[in-house]
Amino acid sequence: MPPAADDEVPAFWRALGLPGLADVHVHFLPPRLLRRVWAYFDAAGPLVGTEWPIRYRWSDAERVAHLGRLGVRAFSALAYAHRPGMAAELNRWTLEFAATTPGCLPSATFFPEPEAERYVADALDSGARVFKVHVQVGNFALTDPALDRVWGMLADAGVPVVTHAGHAPVGTDHTGPDPFAALLARHPALHAVVAHLGAPDYRAFLDLAESYERVRLDTTMAFTTFFDRFVPFPANERPRLRALGLAGKVLLGSDFPNIPYPYAEQLAGLARLDLGDDWLRAVCWHNAAALFDLDG
Repeated sequence: MPPAADDEVPAFWRALGLPGLADVHVHFLPPRLLRRVWAYFDAAGPLVGTEWPIRYRWSDAERVAHLGRLGVRAFSALAYAHRPGMAAELNRWTLEFAATTPGCLPSATFFPEPEAERYVADALDSGARVFKVHVQVGNFALTDPALDRVWGMLADAGVPVVTHAGHAPVGTDHTGPDPFAALLARHPALHAVVAHLGAPDYRAFLDLAESYERVRLDTTMAFTTFFDRFVPFPANERPRLRALGLAGKVLLGSDFPNIPYPYAEQLAGLARLDLGDDWLRAVCWHNAAALFDLDG
C-alpha cells in the first residue's frame, strides 16, 4: 500500500522486503546558507516560480532523526555552490557533517573557477562519494573550460555527480538536455545522476540514460501531486522508466527537507505508477546500494 503519512513509510519498505531506503537527493547545509535558501523559497524567488512552503523546517538533529524514523539508511548531504569562492568551505562542512552522521554519504560540490581542480581533488582524498552541481542556480555552463579537468577526475574516480540539469522549475540559459548532452560527449564515462528525471524534458533525458552507460536519473519530486501540476511525467514513457529502473538507472530522490509535502508523498507517487514491486525495490534501495556499495 502506498504510504499516506510518514509514520507509514517503514511498513512500505518492509512490505517490499527491503532493509530500508536509500535517498540520493537530500540536502544538509551550513545553518546560515540554509536560512537563505529557505528565505528564497518563502519568497517564491524567480528560480522557484511558485508558492513553496518548506515542510521540514527543523534543526539538523531533528531532520536526521526523522530520516532514521522513516528508515532512510543512506542519504546524501547535497550542497551546491552558486558563485565563486564558496565550494571549498561548503565541502569542509558537508564532509564533516557526514563524518559525524551515520548513514550520510560524504558529499561535495564545485563551481567553475581556477581552484576547482584542487578542492575537488581534496574532497576525493577526504572520501567524497557523491557530488552535486546545480546548473539552474549556479547559472554556469557544464562545459566551462574551468571544469574540464574536474569532470575528467570524477569520471576516472567513478564518483557520481547529482546534476540539476533540467529546466524545472524555471529554465535558464544553461539548463536543458542539450548542454548536458554536450558534457557527456566530452566525458562519456562520467557517472551522472540527473535530478528530477530531467523535468520537464523527460524524454530527452531518458534517451541520454539509455545511450550512456553511467547516466542515471533520480526521482526527486516527480510523481508527487505538487510537481505533477506543473511538469507531469508522460504516461506513455512509463515502460521506458520501468526498464531503466530495473537496469539500475533510476534512484530514489526526495529533496528532503525542502519539500512542500510529507516525505511519504514521494514514495506514494512511485507506488501509484504501478510498475511492480521489483521496480520499487530497485529504485528505493538496490540501485543506490549497487552504486555506493551500501550492502558491502
